[in-house]
Amino acid sequence: MLRANKLSAFYDRTQVLHEIDLRIEEGEIVGLVGANGAGKSTTLLGIIGINTRTEGEIWLNEERIDGLPAYERVRRAIVLIPERRRLFPFMSVLENLELGAYLPGPRGNRDASLEMVFDLLPVLAERRYQIAGSLSGGEQQMCAIGRALMSRPRLLMLDEPTEGLAPLYVERLFDLIVRLRDDGITILLVEQNVEHVLKVADRGYVLENGRIVLQNSGQALLADPRLKTAYLGL
Repeated sequence: MLRANKLSAFYDRTQVLHEIDLRIEEGEIVGLVGANGAGKSTTLLGIIGINTRTEGEIWLNEERIDGLPAYERVRRAIVLIPERRRLFPFMSVLENLELGAYLPGPRGNRDASLEMVFDLLPVLAERRYQIAGSLSGGEQQMCAIGRALMSRPRLLMLDEPTEGLAPLYVERLFDLIVRLRDDGITILLVEQNVEHVLKVADRGYVLENGRIVLQNSGQALLADPRLKTAYLGL
């Protein structure tokens, strides 16, 4: 579905990614792991086209998209759930969800999408009129996922979705990610919780200092002693 060829990324004159190659096949979960500062979030921002300058190629199926602005990439059903969720805190849960369907295509399916989201995430149905900023951390993350699903994504990218969540919500979140994959949504997942990610990932990449140093199936990476070296520097 998506591939990056020799993707580099820069903040001003500082190079953060160094000619990485990655591919994401339709219908799989791909995990992207690495230590803080390795370039994981920058990879997602480079793919979606915000906050960073990139070089190299990004292809969505047979279309090259690295020259497109971010809103055009979103029109092609690539959706990012950013780190720290970025909800509109003084708007209701329902209003946040409805904003996810602002594009013409998703807007035409808004009612059906809402029904799907409420069925998948019943807590949002219960809290639909509650101000989003008053939700617990886990509920806010579910709201962020629900808002993304309202956009009818083909590729869903999640940046550190378990940050600040209680263990119960972490388990629920990974169960939900697997369910979304099984429902046909392709997922690129950036996460500090390496063991959880690689247990559910079909494939994984390990980033170190802006370079991919390991790639394999999730289970193979879990068993690879080089993962500790790349991730912990040991």
